Order: sequence, then C-alpha cells, then structure tokens
Amino acid sequence: MEDFHHNFHLFFDEFGLQQQRSYGSEPMTVQPQIGSGTLHRLIPRPDLDIVFEDLTFHSDFLMPLTTKTPMVELHYCMQGTRVLHVERNQYEFVPGMCVLQLVDEGSVQFEFTGNQPYQALSIGIPISTFHHYMEDYSGARNTDFSSLLGRKPFRLFQESIDPAADVIIRRLTQSVQSCRMKNLELESSVLELLWSAFQSFLFEPKLLRLSTMDKQKLQRARDILLERMANPPSLIELSRMIGLNDNKLKMGFKELYGTTVFGYLREKRLEKAFLLLQQGDLNVMETSLTVGYSNPSSFSEAFRDKYGVNPGHLRRRSF
Repeated sequence: MEDFHHNFHLFFDEFGLQQQRSYGSEPMTVQPQIGSGTLHRLIPRPDLDIVFEDLTFHSDFLMPLTTKTPMVELHYCMQGTRVLHVERNQYEFVPGMCVLQLVDEGSVQFEFTGNQPYQALSIGIPISTFHHYMEDYSGARNTDFSSLLGRKPFRLFQESIDPAADVIIRRLTQSVQSCRMKNLELESSVLELLWSAFQSFLFEPKLLRLSTMDKQKLQRARDILLERMANPPSLIELSRMIGLNDNKLKMGFKELYGTTVFGYLREKRLEKAFLLLQQGDLNVMETSLTVGYSNPSSFSEAFRDKYGVNPGHLRRRSF
C-alpha cells in the first residue's frame, strides 16, 4: 500500500512535532514559540489517517509543504479560517465548510491567521482505498482518481457541513477528547462521513419526486440566496426558512437548478460582480464585499477562474 501517511508526517514536521507512533492514538502539543494547542492523530488501521486540530498561532503562520504521495482528504473546518495556496490558486477554508480534496504530488502552502483559534477534522485515505470505495460489489468502478483530477495536481469540492455530519463530528470530537471510543465506532463514523461526502460530490443523485409545493419552496430558497447574497443563511437556516428538511433542500435544489445550493450562490455572486465591475462605480474591494466575499484575494481567484480575466483589468477596461 502506498504510504500516504508521509504527507501527514511532513505536515507535523513543519510544526516541529515528533511523531512517536505509526498507529493508534497520538496527541501532540504545538511548540510554544509558534502558538498553542494540540493536534490529535489517530491511525486505527493502515489505510486511514485522522487528525483533530485545535490550534492558535501567535502571529500569521505560513507553512510550505511538498506532498509526496497522492491521496484523498476530507476536511471539516469548525472554527477559524485557513487558506491553501496551490500553484497560482488559493482556497479559503471557513467555519462550517466541508472540503473534499484530491491531492497529487506537488507543492502547496498553508496560511493560518494569527491569534485566531483554528479547529478542524481531517480524514485521509490512499488512492487504493478510494478506488475500493468507488467500486460496486461486482468490482466495476465508474469513478477514478486520475479522471477526476485531470492534469492538475489538486482538485477541491466544497459545501456547507450538513446537520447529520455535524452531529457525527461533535460526537467524534467529544469521544476522542475523553478517550472513550472503540475502533469500531471510530471507523464506522469516519466511513459515514466519507460516504456522505462522496455521495454529495461524486455520485449522481437519484431523482426526487418534487411536488408543486416543493418546487415553490425551492424557488423561494433561490430567491433568498439572491436577496441575501452578501450575508446568506446557512443550509440549516435556509431549510427552516422554506419549510423543507435539509436533505430535500440539497437534493431538490440540485435537481431543479443543476448545481448545489452554494454552487448556485457562487455563480450568481460572480455574475453580479461582473456587472458591477462593468458599470465601474465600485472598485474591486467594494465589489467583493458587495457580493459576499470577505477575502478580496479569494474573490479575484474565483473571478479569474470563471471569466479568464482579473477583476481589476475588467474594471479598467470599462472606462
């Protein structure tokens, strides 16, 4: 089996942490000269690496890393923000976000904000295990790591943490802190999180039977997203506002509009930003805030990915 654990070893080495075990449970304390907090690593079996992060850095912390082995990582951000730089792209991890990452060999850089607690759960598996999970009982497989990744060294899928996953994460965190969890419970909980993420990001959803009332509620959800573009509700808040459970909201919205709830919001934000920049009344910073991006760099990167031009260049061309 490929040693995907090496990527995690490199991550811990950058914190100045010494790993003593290659299996089991290992809590590690951050070096006091850079910050405070712990990273709790669990390796219940050879093809599974689980890390709970609870960190605070004294100042902004940049950490370069070169991954040596392809892997799949599922990351849940519960508190704080983290930015990941890959080639000329950057990705912001914010509270309440679930991120599925396909990672090939290559160089990345992590950016942590100083004096801000960062709490997260990461689950890593090797490519062989990922392919095993993608197979049906007959051995057939329609989803392949290389096909999903293409020619890029990195691919990311993201959406809000759904309520069911949030319950599992909280239970895992509490059990690990109290050291009261059997491997069976740990592994089954992690597999449930992986299944939920794969189903959401990688598998085609089964068509729902949407009633006229359901469609009206989903249209209302769309209208709310557009009305509150700069400060949208969470998925669970939106589901309550329209009177649908969160699962039917997610699945029904994708069936009706061809994308996820927050994928739709992202597209509409960028479309509005394009119009605002063409009008020329707002600068790039003001435009990014108007459409709901708190980080102008993340906005510029998303805008460039969609339209192939920097937002600043578009605004200058409008005069």
